[in-house]
Amino acid sequence: MNVDNAKSQMRKGMLEYCIMLLLAEKAYYTSDIIKRLKEANLLVVEGTLYPLLTRLKNDGLLGYEWQESTQGPPRKYYVLTDEGKQTLEQLDAAWGELESTVHNLKERRLLIDQPTYSSNT
Repeated sequence: MNVDNAKSQMRKGMLEYCIMLLLAEKAYYTSDIIKRLKEANLLVVEGTLYPLLTRLKNDGLLGYEWQESTQGPPRKYYVLTDEGKQTLEQLDAAWGELESTVHNLKERRLLIDQPTYSSNT
């Protein structure tokens, strides 16, 4: 198994959810999204983020608002739509189920991997 590829696939699968979690807080400019994800140890480049934001917008999950900038032209800030908020609630539930499943499997593995001791020593 290629572990790096598996890790990459896991990150890609979580990226939409993580972006929506951020946007549930407030509206964010693209570079701020990248910065916040980096702070959370999820590295994303603009070339990955822009198409994802566009797809989420086309799916009706994100909208945007223009805000004046002190450093040039107005900036596009992304926000969750009402449909996006509903979808995020569903993703929260799905994440909870996945987290529980993985936790249970890991706990089971730890129990199986524990050495057994014989009382006949």
